[in-house]
Amino acid sequence: MSALPRRIAHLDMDAFYASVELLRYPQLRGLPVVIGGGRRPADEELLAAHGADALHEIPVAAFPRLRDYVGRGVITTATYAARSFGVGSAMGLMKAAKLCPDAILLPVDFDQYRHYSRLFKAEIRQLAPVMEDRGVDEVYIDFGAAEGGQEEGGRVLAARLQAAILAATGLTCSIGVAPNKLLAKMASEFNKPNGISLLHETDLEAAIWPLPCRKINGIGPKTDDRLQAFGIATIGELAARAPEWLREHFGNSYGAWLHEAAQGRDERPVQGHGEPVSISRETTFGRDLHAVHDKAELGAIFTRLCERLAADLERKGYVGRTIGIKIRYDNFKTATRDHSVECHTADARTIRALAGQCLKRVPLDRRLRLLGVRVGSLARPGQQAVADSLPERQQPGLFDGWA
Repeated sequence: MSALPRRIAHLDMDAFYASVELLRYPQLRGLPVVIGGGRRPADEELLAAHGADALHEIPVAAFPRLRDYVGRGVITTATYAARSFGVGSAMGLMKAAKLCPDAILLPVDFDQYRHYSRLFKAEIRQLAPVMEDRGVDEVYIDFGAAEGGQEEGGRVLAARLQAAILAATGLTCSIGVAPNKLLAKMASEFNKPNGISLLHETDLEAAIWPLPCRKINGIGPKTDDRLQAFGIATIGELAARAPEWLREHFGNSYGAWLHEAAQGRDERPVQGHGEPVSISRETTFGRDLHAVHDKAELGAIFTRLCERLAADLERKGYVGRTIGIKIRYDNFKTATRDHSVECHTADARTIRALAGQCLKRVPLDRRLRLLGVRVGSLARPGQQAVADSLPERQQPGLFDGWA
């Protein structure tokens, strides 16, 4: 008996945070709405201020507008109506106000988003138990042996999932079904919102190769700039390059991966056990800090982040061997760096030393508004070799500078 074709789905909730808010405020449907800038005040305050008996009765004119916002917040998400003005996630609210001043501004409500996240994932597990959690609003699902997962290339099960999630939550999602995770994630963007897109291996040349290289998850803006400098703008043009050429210009590991990705190849399984990919800690400063003038304050924050991250790892029972940092500058641009070592660790001192090495690889000539530390390549203690500490020469004192 031949093995079933590999069919993997990427399910992405449509404008998730904004859609949850529209369940609470249906009078805002179809309007440009932006979520971000702070935590939600009690809904009772809105009701009392406008003499309404229910949230859906609050008049649209009563909601705050983006043009009146003053502060340092960024957009968490936006409705599709707002996105049509060029407003998007991670954009500063002050900048977004210039693009869409009449957009309605709502603060975030993470407790509510987590609640709906649990609801839609529970529905998925009822129909397709092998599910890999990729965050609050997206998952990968192994359709291979699930009921309906092979029918019409996966469309039958995808439609069942959409119907079940809509019935349980009132929310829509978009689903891409393909031979692997790489193509499934790309396909889930083809027909948003509330769409189903199917890809087969024979569709690669027609559906994938004409797309920009940035559509491949794992190709960032810097790599894309380098590719374009070599005259490579589309995935098809990337696929046409010899693997030897890619390894020469992008390194053995990444060059080989670029070749495989452009050919639509990805053998990663759906990790149904739900193990996290990484664990991180980050903080946004109350004021922009400078690497030199605010060195002592940054050093204390940096150490505290590493200590809390180490405590998170210990509490959750993980060690990791890839240590990374994330910084966001005062112009909202973000930089990340990471460093992998041979042995796994959950030691705060080791994490700080390796994260400090990563910081030395990013420009620190602008003021900073955010700092984060991440540990990836996770394993359970005992499954991998664990480093008690770095060699002595790599162990700066915890407060010897900050990088």
